[in-house]
Amino acid sequence: MFEQLLVPLDGSNMAESVLPAVSTLARRMNVTVTLLHVIEKDAPREVHGDLHLTDPAEARMYLNKVAAEAFPSDVCVERHVHTAAVSDVARSIVSHSRESGGDLIVMSTHGRGGLRDWLFGSIAQQVIANGTAPVLLMRPKEAAAGAFTCRRVLIPLDGDEEHEQALSTAIHLARICGSTLHLILVVPTRQTLKRQRAATARLLPSATSALLDMALASGKEYLDHQVSRLSSLHFAATAEIMRGDPATAISNAADRTQADLIVLATHRKTGSEAFWSESVAPQVSNRSHRPLLLVPLP
Repeated sequence: MFEQLLVPLDGSNMAESVLPAVSTLARRMNVTVTLLHVIEKDAPREVHGDLHLTDPAEARMYLNKVAAEAFPSDVCVERHVHTAAVSDVARSIVSHSRESGGDLIVMSTHGRGGLRDWLFGSIAQQVIANGTAPVLLMRPKEAAAGAFTCRRVLIPLDGDEEHEQALSTAIHLARICGSTLHLILVVPTRQTLKRQRAATARLLPSATSALLDMALASGKEYLDHQVSRLSSLHFAATAEIMRGDPATAISNAADRTQADLIVLATHRKTGSEAFWSESVAPQVSNRSHRPLLLVPLP
């Protein structure tokens, strides 16, 4: 499924924090790694406390040094410097992914967080919004803590067949890593419904409660079917249904099950669109410290 891992680097220690995970994944998957540096137009002198590389020759030397130090000799590592200065780094990353065949992008998340990232989006969120390749997001502290593992993978589902693309990606990883798969489905309560649905719940509380009870029953049936299917394919799989706010429930489940990775389908909403639509993916990214693999949907 994955043949090339694309790793955007800006010269900072934060961006480099994903390299141990990339090295582990590359060896397990037997795939090529491409290190990418994009020359940014009117770039600041420093990025995340480190000198910002704006000279193409220096950037090439930097990528060569990273390739030699971060990867064993049996991993194929390619290097590419986007020499034409651009003002939109995220779009350049997406374009290179499409041109080079990079089918999994691995990035460190280092946005400022809070309302600013909701409204404008970090580079990582913009890459997700504009691209079609899955994106593995890792926080610097956790990424640098040790080798990447995916023994326990958490997959949030909602009964929508389209969102099962996340499950297909998780199955592929489980074959490589020997992972245990844990499926969760979150049904909101009347108190955790959002915006228009919350207004409807206040006007029709009994009908809303009945609909949520039906969703709970159908959700359990759906999860039972998925676990049975996975078991027939010889995967170790468990499932649970939860009530409440989806992003909170997913983050709590990841902590409780000590998940090594969360795999989540996303409609690629970012910025103000995600803020107003209550999109789950950016909320989980902001709340959970665990690696998050986002699978973009059409």
